[in-house]
Formats: sequence, C-alpha cells, structure tokens
Amino acid sequence: MAGTTPGTRGLVLGGGGITGIAWETGLVAGLLDHGVDLTTADVVVGTSAGSVVGTQLRSGTPLAELYAEQATDVLDAPTPPSFGLPVVAGFASSVLRARGDAERLGRNLGSWSVRRARRGKTPPLQERLDLIRDRLPSEEWPEADLRIAVVDATTGALRVLDRTSGVPLLHAVAASCAVPGVYPPVPIDGRPHVDGGARSVANADLARDCERVVVVAPLAKGVGPMQNPYQQLEGHPSVILRPDEASRTAIGTNVLDLSARGASARAGFAQATAVADEVRALWA
Repeated sequence: MAGTTPGTRGLVLGGGGITGIAWETGLVAGLLDHGVDLTTADVVVGTSAGSVVGTQLRSGTPLAELYAEQATDVLDAPTPPSFGLPVVAGFASSVLRARGDAERLGRNLGSWSVRRARRGKTPPLQERLDLIRDRLPSEEWPEADLRIAVVDATTGALRVLDRTSGVPLLHAVAASCAVPGVYPPVPIDGRPHVDGGARSVANADLARDCERVVVVAPLAKGVGPMQNPYQQLEGHPSVILRPDEASRTAIGTNVLDLSARGASARAGFAQATAVADEVRALWA
C-alpha cells in the first residue's frame, strides 16, 4: 500500500483507564500464550492507558511479570475518581460546541480541563506525576519506535511524542493520561497538554505507515468529531480487538476503578483464546 513500509507491523494501544491498562496487558499476554507475540511490533502507538502499556512493553520487562501484576486483585482499593455530573456535563458541552471540528473539540476540552485544575477540581500535578512514575519501569525512552499521542490544550492539535521530541517520557505519558476534567493538564514546552483521547480513543491512524496493524482498544467508539479505529484504518490490513461480553462485565462501569483491575486483566487473557487465530493470520 502507498505510504507504508513493506513488512512492518504496528501495534496500537488505546485509552481505557486503569481497567484498560489491565485488559490490554492481559490480552497481549494471552496472545503470547497462544504463540502470537505483539511485542515484536515495529511501531507501538499509545494513547492514554495505551501509553502506559506501550511504555511497559517497550521497556523489556517480561510480559509475564507485567501480567502478573495486573492480574493481582487489589485489596482495600481507594474510592476511584468519579465521572460525575460536572465531568459528564463539561465533556458533553465541549462536544456540542465543537460542531464537528476535532481541533475545536481539543481546545474546548483543553481549556475546560485547565479551568478545573485551577479551581482545584483535579489532583495536584505532582501527585499525578508521582503516580505515573510508579507505573513506568523506566523513565528513559526506548530505542524502539514508541509514539505517544497527546493534545495541545491551547490549540487543540494532536502532538505525537517520541524519543526525538525532546519531551521526557514521564511527562509524555502523564499528558497522554490527563483525562480532561478528571486529571490536571501536563505542561510541555510551556503549554498545557491533555489526554490524546481528546482527539481519538486510539489514534490508530498514527500507525498507517505500517503494512499491518493490530489495534487493542478497550474503548472503540468515537464521540462527536472523534474518529474511531475502524474509520482511521478503513481499507488498511488490520485487526481491531475490543472487549467481549465477559471482558466488559469485568471492566464494569468505571474504568478508573482499581478494584476491577485484576478481573479485567484475567478477562483479557481469557479473551485471547477466541481471537488468536485472527491475529496470527495478520501478524505472522
């Protein structure tokens, strides 16, 4: 295909909160258990939760170790952040005022997120950076191609951060995980940045230069002008994996609920059995 590098394979890891990190890790680990190794991807694209998983996979940490941590149930998990009425209303207003324009949506979500952070409606920035740091095996960018999607809160434009961007890996991942209205924007180059999911749940088009693409997307629907992975990879050799019924049940209604982490990881691992042949046919 035009614009692609022959023989290359891309792995796209979408957003989905704490349970998304767990489910993605479980699914990738389950596929490896069936002989399909997605960690050999030439390109890894990570958005939000996917930026954490992508960084972990690129770190060289054994996948079995990553899965074991995610599959462990968390006892006495803290009360998760809530997608309450103010957050839902703010998001809905941003979508309506975007009038179908993706960058306008990014600006709307970005400015709203900045206002909420200034009013103390989100956790302190340093607290978020410390939490993200604990999730990263290393703060050094990997040599292998890792692309992290963030949105400039001022312009609404997508930015793709990698080891050549000059942005510290910690700040890139923290920005990609900065869910608008829930977590504080992260300053990069003097401007606030928010979750890459403000543009797309997976930003799968960032891997279109690969000949074949596998998308692991806890959330696969777009809202308003957000394109979903099916739209972004239309006509491109790809497999898009989303939670099955059992996985959706395990994930539950709040993707930030740490108490659902273990069940989400195990459900992802189990789901791999049903999709392994399809992924193998594309990946091999």
